Amino acid sequence: MASSDASFHTLQVLDRNAGHEFKIPVKCIHDGSDVSFFLASRAYTDIMTFLFQLNASMFPRKVVNQELKSETVKEWTLEDDDVVFPAIVQNLSKLLAALDAIIDSTPPDPGPRRFGNISFRKWHAEVERVVPDLLNQYLPKDVLSNPNSEIAPSAELQTYLMGSFGSAQRLDYGTGHELSFLAFLGGLWKLGAFPDSVDGSSERAIVLGVFEPYLKLIRRLILTYTLEPAGTHGVWGLDDHSFVSYIFGSAQLAPAISSPSEMVTEGSLPNAPNPADVAKASAVERERKRNMYFSAIGFIYDVKKGPFWEHSPILFDISGVKAGWAKINKGMLKMYNAEVLSKFPVVQHFPFGSLFAWERDPAAKQIEASVHTSSQPRSNPNTSAKPQPPLRDPMAEPSVATGNRGGLPPMSGTAAPWASSRAPPAVPSGPNQPTKAPWTSRTPLPPPTAGGARGVPSTRAPWAGKQPLNEGNESGLRR
Repeated sequence: MASSDASFHTLQVLDRNAGHEFKIPVKCIHDGSDVSFFLASRAYTDIMTFLFQLNASMFPRKVVNQELKSETVKEWTLEDDDVVFPAIVQNLSKLLAALDAIIDSTPPDPGPRRFGNISFRKWHAEVERVVPDLLNQYLPKDVLSNPNSEIAPSAELQTYLMGSFGSAQRLDYGTGHELSFLAFLGGLWKLGAFPDSVDGSSERAIVLGVFEPYLKLIRRLILTYTLEPAGTHGVWGLDDHSFVSYIFGSAQLAPAISSPSEMVTEGSLPNAPNPADVAKASAVERERKRNMYFSAIGFIYDVKKGPFWEHSPILFDISGVKAGWAKINKGMLKMYNAEVLSKFPVVQHFPFGSLFAWERDPAAKQIEASVHTSSQPRSNPNTSAKPQPPLRDPMAEPSVATGNRGGLPPMSGTAAPWASSRAPPAVPSGPNQPTKAPWTSRTPLPPPTAGGARGVPSTRAPWAGKQPLNEGNESGLRR
């Protein structure tokens, strides 16, 4: 099922001669109504546009041989030697390698601890000290400076880069920090740091040559300094730390397309592993070297023990999708909007400057407020909520008036299920309420018996009560 729209919108590169004024990014999200404004802002549009670009580039491509009148499929893997990394991508990879090397000189503190290792603060402080020099060493000077602006572009880039490694104060890492790295790369794109893209070539190089090395650095930081999950839903979350790798990884296994304008929303590559393989340790070990989705699953296996369905029920739920990896990819994009960009605990620390502006987007389309935007915390619950601007459908086609500035690539039939009128599942309530994957079809797990579920001894938490798994819950999750 492909989109019928032939257009595909990309993040606009700034006109360096237009007198753009750069700003020091500052915190703007203070309560729930600010989240609503964020979802109707230019910053939100630009983030989603860039995410869609990167995602589309990871879909396999149909390669037509006109002479032989034959068609082959080219897929993109972590072991792929055919992806050409431009100089800027190679330099960013070297920058990340330099930050990785600092871990060797700041070993974890050997003393007893309950939470994260305090040596992470030493690593973070050293990175903060050397990052300006590393940016000057590895990035073009015309990207980092602008004589027409009192504030240099490097000030904005450095803010997002430093925000992407976790909190030195809280000793944690989560999807908000991952979002900051996405903004760092998007800022570089807007500054014209990457070469012109041909059918997603630059975006693909960013994902495989920069984002994947970033994830490797983050995983080493988590293991070395035992960083806590930031803003996690616990067992109700998709992943304790990361999200974007599941988007790109599912795109890698989706059916081949001819161009980004032909995005498919169902099916899989003929040779793709089965989604249910995430619960098989041997299959995960085999695929994690090739695919970003399985690489993220593999990291879960590295840090968690016990049955996969017990410690990662949302991912287990998603593994039951029958419509293939493209369907999973479509659902992941919706879930990212609901569970990351629409959640106050995640986006409250995201700063806004000129590259990602705290300004109303005139192209924002009205949609009804969902549970995610209506249950956010307020700075003063005794006062009435601020007037909220209309929210946009993150999957909606942008208006013609926006041109290529920041419109979102259209996707057919992607109305967000989390905004529907269907009653939500009975999961823990509150402003940080998670979203079950309603687009899945995993058969519910049987209730535990004396012998354990499916022959596996029950490892349920004692605080979960004595209720069996709810057979009426379509996700198969414990209510």
